Amino acid sequence: MIMRFFHRMASPVHFYRIAGKWIPWLGGITLLLILYGLYGGLILAPTDYQQGESYRIIYIHVPSAWMSMFIYVVMAVAGLISLVWRMKLAEVVAISSAPIGASFTFLALVTGSLWGTPMWGTWWVWDARLTSELILLFLYLGIIALYSAIEDKRVAARAVSILALVGVVNIPIIHYSVEWWNTLHQPATITKLDKPSIDVDMLIPLLIMALGFKLYYATVVLMRARCEVLERERNSRWVKELVEAEPR
Repeated sequence: MIMRFFHRMASPVHFYRIAGKWIPWLGGITLLLILYGLYGGLILAPTDYQQGESYRIIYIHVPSAWMSMFIYVVMAVAGLISLVWRMKLAEVVAISSAPIGASFTFLALVTGSLWGTPMWGTWWVWDARLTSELILLFLYLGIIALYSAIEDKRVAARAVSILALVGVVNIPIIHYSVEWWNTLHQPATITKLDKPSIDVDMLIPLLIMALGFKLYYATVVLMRARCEVLERERNSRWVKELVEAEPR
């Protein structure tokens, strides 16, 4: 049954129809989660005894940083699937994810700089975590540029998949940089194996925001993937029938 589901989802026409049904629900849940997470983080969460109110930027910065890495891993997995099994929909997911991942990476860098200014006394240092995150942004931009530069989209997708797989080595560097090198960036406080070093009243809104950001990604990537599928399948019979069925 699971294999049948994935086989059906690999069909562009079936994916287009199912994604169209999922998007409104995902979008609605995303909005509720982000609104509640912001309310909990900016209003309900207590003030940090060391950083004061400035710590509240974590409710944007931390989920953005998590998403920047998560989306790149999704792209690398999709790229591997497209290279091995030649699945067109995996190519679509990979390239549709790139602009979203780049946006989250840029947001993580900007909010991290805003947070670092009062904490470190400077908006930027060539810290291992910051530098590797900046490299991730360049990887995203390189993937977007590479896909746009190649006219044949199947060839472009293969090139993007290879670049995504090569660049995935940067993900563990970002994650473990604070442990491997002496950096200004604080070590892990949430993903520790024993116990998170953060108050539960601060942690719950943060986790809700992280879930909201993930559903936001799912919503937007489905929207972008539908557009990409239409572009690729524009000469297909089902797309022409879809256009003809639209009210004038």
